Amino acid sequence: MSAQQVQPKLIIHGGAGSSLKGKGGVEVVRKSLYKVLEEVYPMLLTGASATAAVVRGCRLLEDDPRFNAGTGSVLQSDGQIRMSASLMNGAMQRFSGVINVSRVQNPVLLAESLQASDDRVLSDYGSAELLRELQFPIYNPLTDIRLQEWMQERDENFVKDAAGVVAEKALVDSEAGRGTIGVVAIDSQGNLAAGTSTGGKGFERIGRVSDSAMPAGNYATNQAAISCTGIGEDIIDECLAAKIVIRVSDGLSFLQAFEKSFAEGAKNKRDFGAIGIDRSGTIAWGKTSEVLLAAYHTGERIGDTLEWSGTNLTDSIS
Repeated sequence: MSAQQVQPKLIIHGGAGSSLKGKGGVEVVRKSLYKVLEEVYPMLLTGASATAAVVRGCRLLEDDPRFNAGTGSVLQSDGQIRMSASLMNGAMQRFSGVINVSRVQNPVLLAESLQASDDRVLSDYGSAELLRELQFPIYNPLTDIRLQEWMQERDENFVKDAAGVVAEKALVDSEAGRGTIGVVAIDSQGNLAAGTSTGGKGFERIGRVSDSAMPAGNYATNQAAISCTGIGEDIIDECLAAKIVIRVSDGLSFLQAFEKSFAEGAKNKRDFGAIGIDRSGTIAWGKTSEVLLAAYHTGERIGDTLEWSGTNLTDSIS
């Protein structure tokens, strides 16, 4: 942590997957992402910590039914919603998370509450007990669109690999299915944090565990912070978030760490994306999927990756 004030930076994502259908769809998603940036970034300007900004950003994305986390989460094969989320404070290098939790509006708040705990990652039973201890209200995150999606798949005997990344009546991309939300921030003190939350793949085997509550999918130190999205098993196999951060710690530049990690992912035919910020304030992102639903605030301007294509797997901005 530096005593010198730095320019806060923020990047968020709402999943990765197949191309969005139609320009109208892109604009709808862009509006949702920018709304989060416009609410969270001023927190950083007024001195909020990176961790506080990440939690707030994750809550807003979880509350948006358009994304597969919190409200709008997909259903597992038995018709139940089981969500996972994690938070990592880079300055303290402290990870916390919940796995396959139900009946809560904001799983990221459960992850946040575990930051000071001796037991920092809880499974479904432990998460349910924590929910009772904190006296959070019982909440049903199910939406009509997700229920209809599950019923259709049930009738077709769950032949799809995963549910749609974006739930929108005019814009359900049923070939997408890599839905997660994530937030990465650097605050004015130079501290980094990352948070990731998901409803899972959808239609999966009961009890399947996502990468979102593992360092493979969400990792931060005082060097860099990463949130991943995509097929969880691919992210786990590559240990993507931790790999990128460790490569930065070992001396690669942030973009070089992204490039090397995503080249390996492409070679191994992985399907994922990632966003991140390093200690210098460089914002980077990468994808092997067709689309990465990410947006960022540099302090000077807002931008996004919704229509980012080209031949490169990664990109960055300082």
